[in-house]
Amino acid sequence: MKLGRVVATACATVALASGVAMATPATQVWIPSPDVKGFGDVHIDVDYYGRFSNKNNAGANMYDIGVGVGISPFENLKLEIGADFLKQSIHDYDSHPFYFNAKLGTPEDAFGIKGLPSFAVGIYNMGTYNDTSKGVYTRQNIAYGLAGKTLPVIGRISAGGYYGSESALGKGANSGALVSWDRTMGEISDKLWLAADYMSGNNANGAASIGAAWAFSKNVSVLVGAVFFNPFQEEKPGGKPAFTTQLDLSF
Repeated sequence: MKLGRVVATACATVALASGVAMATPATQVWIPSPDVKGFGDVHIDVDYYGRFSNKNNAGANMYDIGVGVGISPFENLKLEIGADFLKQSIHDYDSHPFYFNAKLGTPEDAFGIKGLPSFAVGIYNMGTYNDTSKGVYTRQNIAYGLAGKTLPVIGRISAGGYYGSESALGKGANSGALVSWDRTMGEISDKLWLAADYMSGNNANGAASIGAAWAFSKNVSVLVGAVFFNPFQEEKPGGKPAFTTQLDLSF
């Protein structure tokens, strides 16, 4: 699952300074997940993030269409690559709307080792444009590592960290922790999946998120949720909270 923004002309300068963009690989609600696509698996995401507020400092809404594909033939060492087309109604960003990502990982119990957590390393928000004079940076280049483990009853817990471009995310704000929980709610229906995640760091991407997804079929699911940017910070470079809908298509 994954991410968008519209901003009024009066707050364009603020929005350009923060420059939120999430062009991501397989995700939970907002952050990357330990999952990696299998060989030949193709995944298309159509995501919308709309602010609950229309104030000048709310931040922009985001519209994202992403595609990812698994390219590793190995069951225990998977690799996926992806690209996103992101629009957020901010001219300098929308003129360079393409972002790229990659992820390498192993599933739980890989190589026949019972109880082994899943592991994933990757990079995302690899944009194509930086302009220091305007303070516009799409090359966030966020590198991360995650480990995930599914526990009885509780569900899956994953944790890790990230490090991104200091120019794009801010000096001293370009690294942090990634934590998430997700679970298929089999007691209700195997089609219902819940998740919550958190990305620390007082930058445009730092956020806490919650979401619920329903699988209409093996290939189609829809998530609805909310993202609360910089929830533990006085300053909120990510802007006001946003409502999200995420359509996922798998082939």
